[in-house]
Amino acid sequence: MTSTVDVAALAGILDAARRERREIPPLSHAHPTLTVPDGYAVQAEGIRLREAQGERVVGLKMGFTSEAKRQQMNLGSPIFGVLTDRMRVQPGGVVRVGAGIHPRIEPEIAFRTSKELKGTVTRDEVLDACDAVFAAMEVLDSRFVGFKYFSLPDVVADNASSSLFVPGTLERAPRELDLTKLQMRMEVNGKVEGEARSDAISGDPVVSLIQLCALLAERGQVLPAGSLVLSGAATAAYLMKPGDHVRLTVDGLGTVEVTAAP
Repeated sequence: MTSTVDVAALAGILDAARRERREIPPLSHAHPTLTVPDGYAVQAEGIRLREAQGERVVGLKMGFTSEAKRQQMNLGSPIFGVLTDRMRVQPGGVVRVGAGIHPRIEPEIAFRTSKELKGTVTRDEVLDACDAVFAAMEVLDSRFVGFKYFSLPDVVADNASSSLFVPGTLERAPRELDLTKLQMRMEVNGKVEGEARSDAISGDPVVSLIQLCALLAERGQVLPAGSLVLSGAATAAYLMKPGDHVRLTVDGLGTVEVTAAP
């Protein structure tokens, strides 16, 4: 399908907004015919720009997999974005909110693949292809004004609002746990800000990887071995402020913490 927009130009606009830490209007305001395939084309070009700046792709993330997130953003379909090495924050580390625009943090279940996955896959095939599951938090940071009032093609183009991620250190084999029944609790400064069971993520976090493989197949892509995959948020995201200490606890997967600094 031929794109209806100048993909390189839009990717450049988003990349500059990210690097300069400034908000821009949603792309669809000036380009009302922007489609989801256009959005993925812009996203891919944006990743090429980041690779040219020395970044390395390490995985993928799913978005809009929970009812809480769909309601929060008023958007309805699962999407994916790309993760790079420079997005990683060490557990117990610091997120500098001033380095972003309006960063929000959310609780996730993450996987690491040891085998390639492609096309239509089953739950068992996903479990067989993953050598680890662990708790994680993702820091989102839309480049659009107010982090709202954008369309699905907009958020896809903006790499699904990807910014940072914080992986937990306790890894388990995926078959060791009932991944649909893990209680997840995210606390900020000791107060619970989000709590849900892991089946809030696509009914089963493993389903997020099944959906991801289908989305990739639509674009002639595969999920490579060695990929880190964030399966999506279990709760609505929390707007981070300097001084916040965020702690995620997940049954069977321990805790992961991060502190927000100016």
